[in-house]
Amino acid sequence: MNEPQARAAIFCAIDTSSLDDAVGLARRLNGVIGGIKLGSEFYTANGPEGVREITIAAPGQRLFLDLKFHDIANTVAGSVRAATALSPYMLNVHASGGAVMLRAAAEAAAGEAARLGIERALVIGVTVLTSLDGDDLAAVGQRLPVADQALRLALLSQQNGLDGVVCSAHEIVALRARCGPEFTLVVPGIRPSWAETNEQKRIMAPAEALAAGADFLVIGRPITAAPDPAEAARRIVAEIAGS
Repeated sequence: MNEPQARAAIFCAIDTSSLDDAVGLARRLNGVIGGIKLGSEFYTANGPEGVREITIAAPGQRLFLDLKFHDIANTVAGSVRAATALSPYMLNVHASGGAVMLRAAAEAAAGEAARLGIERALVIGVTVLTSLDGDDLAAVGQRLPVADQALRLALLSQQNGLDGVVCSAHEIVALRARCGPEFTLVVPGIRPSWAETNEQKRIMAPAEALAAGADFLVIGRPITAAPDPAEAARRIVAEIAGS
């Protein structure tokens, strides 16, 4: 994989409630990686206006709006329409919300993008959080092995119009085999060899995950907690390109 391809595959998770910190990170990383991910911590503190500030600070940077909508179908559809107005490249919903909710999300994204005359966001289903393992699933009554649950939710997402899923690196091969080459796989829990694992339990190195079939990698603290985030991102890109 060459360096432009490696850069395009990386989304940096900017998980902070501070608008100033987020804007600063977005500016430093603009052009260094493929996109940025803003989640509920940032969105709860700063709302849509905060998202707009980020897009102004990093023009052209792709946005993954990671709000993991999970509610009744009508509410999720309304949330997706509202999120579409922010022109994200990707947004996500919990695949465990069920078939009706997933279809409503996909249809809302397409319909609102057409109404606004903008490019439709990819709608991605969240399978099993990478902070969870089999014991965690069993504690909430899900007795399937993690890999089986992730595959079940990926197939449900695909059957109901979603563009792809968020999954751990350890499910990439099985999901790619069953869901095909066009189904987008977004993989968090990515840690280069020199980074700490933190609370993540199902992790993998960046080059290894891309070789397995991931489309996009979500990388947070190895970049954001580094003394020089842009240099850390470049180091990861070089690691991927040189593998």
